[in-house]
Amino acid sequence: MTQVGFKTDKGKKRDRNEDSLFVMPQESIYIVADGVGGQNSGELASSMAVKSIAEYIKANPLHGIEDEEELKGYFLECMKKANKMIYQAAQLSQENAGMATTVVLLHLINGYAYIVNVGDSRAYICRDGRISQITEDHTYVNELVRGGSITKEQAENHPQKNMITRALGGEEKILPDFYRLETKKNDIIILCTDGLSGELSAEEICGLIAVSNSMSALSKSLVQRANGNGGNDNITVICLKI
Repeated sequence: MTQVGFKTDKGKKRDRNEDSLFVMPQESIYIVADGVGGQNSGELASSMAVKSIAEYIKANPLHGIEDEEELKGYFLECMKKANKMIYQAAQLSQENAGMATTVVLLHLINGYAYIVNVGDSRAYICRDGRISQITEDHTYVNELVRGGSITKEQAENHPQKNMITRALGGEEKILPDFYRLETKKNDIIILCTDGLSGELSAEEICGLIAVSNSMSALSKSLVQRANGNGGNDNITVICLKI
């Protein structure tokens, strides 16, 4: 049994919401995407991504696929299809040139969470009052941190902290990251765009988890806090309790 709550908001500084989310409870699939591009291209890219992924899963049911390597191959193919669709749409239209989107996807099955991500939309897990980030941000600044050029503290205020290095549709080929972890009762998993993670620290997220009585309430509280802290970007979150 999984409790789910979700919310998306354009934030305080943006005219449009270029984030997308998609929830498929029967398939235990949860998706968050954050589009980039001029005009309405970011919104188009993120919506194309979640729609393409959902259509792939509907056309190729996950039922019976439980092996880790099989699931990895399945989701890699799924992401390749979505990437190709967005990349080709960007090539065919001058208006949509350069559009792309981040994506983070969660699949729950048999006591395990499988997470796929491209870009800087994140997955967190909170267990026994402690929170940790599951995914690795595909950003220029995170590469500097990993290489030892700058500290995590310096990264928080770096002028290029929002520059992503991987995105669906950004290049002809894509390489998503794939994670698998065992879940336990009362684990809380959060999928979010950088409109949330850029405004709230992991500790702030954990603090709101502690005082929320449902996943819907938690989703609303997270968005409200992100807006209260500045609301500089679109904010999207999916919260799940095992």
